[in-house]
Parts: sequence; structure tokens; C-alpha cells
Amino acid sequence: MFSKNKIKLVRSLEHRKYRLSHGLFVAEGPKVVGELMERFSCSYLCCLDEWLHCGIHIPEGVECDVVSNQELQKVSFQEHPQQVLAIFELPKQKNNIELGYAELVKAAEDDICIALDGVQNPGNVGTIIRLADWFGISDVICARGTADVFSPKVIQATMGSIARVNIHEVNLPNLLKSMPVDVPVFGTFLDGGNIYTQQLPNHGVIVMGNEGNGISDAVASLVNQRITIPNFSKHNHQADSLNVAVATAVVCSEFRRNKYA
Repeated sequence: MFSKNKIKLVRSLEHRKYRLSHGLFVAEGPKVVGELMERFSCSYLCCLDEWLHCGIHIPEGVECDVVSNQELQKVSFQEHPQQVLAIFELPKQKNNIELGYAELVKAAEDDICIALDGVQNPGNVGTIIRLADWFGISDVICARGTADVFSPKVIQATMGSIARVNIHEVNLPNLLKSMPVDVPVFGTFLDGGNIYTQQLPNHGVIVMGNEGNGISDAVASLVNQRITIPNFSKHNHQADSLNVAVATAVVCSEFRRNKYA
């Protein structure tokens, strides 16, 4: 059983300002918690007895409360709690912006990076992080206005992939301005070139825009390779766009296909 103060702490971590002030975030479920424990420092666990005895290694010094399913429901952000909830320490953010940009410039020179320009839906952000993991993309860049990747909903949607993908919160226009001229910056636009007919490189930045407004004007002006996923519908009233996570999957798949073609 856990205290009222512990319940209050867990519930407060739904909000970004409290995650930042406490330096903590929440994850739930055996798969997600198990994978995050390999990368992030865990400070607290509350779990069902059945999870505790499933063979998971709990690091020394981690506070752990064994609770009933009803008690777990009190703190869970899920409709159906999944045996375990954990509190992890937020990773330390780099203070030296130029150093962070240098790392990202190197990453974009060596491989593909995904940049999210104001993607606001937590499910979309989490799914894109999961896609990056699937396609072997190590770095996801989040511009201002993008959903906080350490919110409970985003963490859940990553299904543990956030343990293997590097997340960078940056001023995206400033970062793109710092890219060398030979690093391509791709953006998805309705008037872009057909992605299926492009000779896509093995490096660069892929910008995915906001669900309703697309890529912002400030970022669009820095995109030097405009691409589109063509619409093959035979109907007069076509879908006007793809979900941003679905579009990201198509784009990443095409880049990787070209790599091995």
C-alpha cells in the first residue's frame, strides 16, 4: 500500500511543469517498464505481487510498494492497469546548445534523423519514436510545440522504444540553419516531388509537420527537398491527408528501401 503523498506525486507527473520540477516521469506496463529500466534510472515502483515474482531485476535502492489491482487503479493513467507503474528520472538535458547542434549535425551527416515540427498528438509522437526504433533511426528532434515525449501518453505509445532512441528538444529553425549545405533537409508537402520516383540519400533530416497545419513557415523556408506521398484514390472525394505517424512510416520505409536497393 502506498501513501497519499505518493499518489499525489504520481498523478502530478501527468503535467509537464511537475515532471520538470521533480525531474521525474511515469511509465506503465511490464514491457515498457522493463525496457526503460535498462536506460533510465528508476526511483519508485508500485506493482502487483505477480509482477514482482516474474523474474525482473529491481536495482538496489529502488523503493517498491506491492499493491492490489484496485490500488494500482488509483494512480494508473491507463483504463486497465498493467501490473506495474514506475517513476523514472528525466535524462539530463545538455546545457551547451552548440554542442548539442554539433552532435545532431554529425548525426544528420551520417544517417537519417526525424524532426517533428509541432506534432501535438501524444499518440502520434510516441508512434513516430517507435517507428524510428524500427527503422534504425537513432535521433528524433522535437521542435517547440511538439508534445512532451515524457508525458505518460507518449511514453505508453512508444512501447519502450524511447529507451533506444535519442530525443532532442531544440529550436528547429536554428538547428536547420546550422546544417552544412550538403546535408539535405526533407519536408513533406502536397506540392512536393513524388517520393516513389526520388533517388533518396542515406543521410539528412526528415521534417514531419503539425497534424492540422503541416510544416511551419519558418521551418518550410529551410527545407531544400520537398517530397510528397502521392494519392492513388480513384474517387472524386479523396482523403485530403495522411495521419502524420502513418506518413512517417511510409517515408522512413522508402528511405530505407533506397538504402538497400
